[in-house]
Amino acid sequence: MFVPDLPLRTERLLLRAFTADDLPVLRDYRGRPEVTRYLYHEPYDDTAARASIDRLVRRTALRAPGDMLNLAVTLADTGEFAGDVLLSWTSGEHRQGEIGYVAHPAHTGRGYVTEAARELLRIGFEELGLHRIVGRLDARNTASARVLERLGMRREAHLRENEFVKGEWTDEVVYALLAREWRAAA
Repeated sequence: MFVPDLPLRTERLLLRAFTADDLPVLRDYRGRPEVTRYLYHEPYDDTAARASIDRLVRRTALRAPGDMLNLAVTLADTGEFAGDVLLSWTSGEHRQGEIGYVAHPAHTGRGYVTEAARELLRIGFEELGLHRIVGRLDARNTASARVLERLGMRREAHLRENEFVKGEWTDEVVYALLAREWRAAA
């Protein structure tokens, strides 16, 4: 179990719980087709953004398998919203987790998502005691693949046309990192 003392601080970022006040920025960046191109959902309209914020504000702890920790990523010096990150506790028995992230397009290319995701890997391995953490993505999303590679994750699988998303068959790529690999890199 892991209940963080929020916000979490990294070198340049604060990872904090979502609040209802984040609705406009969530609607803005998740409402952009270029942001949601490789995600499972269509660009958010007002209704979808409200439903999402209702879920996100409750995802603040990992108490049991199946729980998700979803945090807003903000710049520590200005408070600007840079995106969001997710750590999902997918299996207690097998000590498995999954990370995910979405960057605000105004803040891409600066390593913020990598920095925030690295903190979630630390939480998963060092606080929650996970054995393995994966990252799954649409195979066309090369920018996301580069983030996982910078994190030291290894490409394990390329699944051909395994999901029907937004009216088309898509390939999925799976990356993973083991706890012993995390410790060795640290």
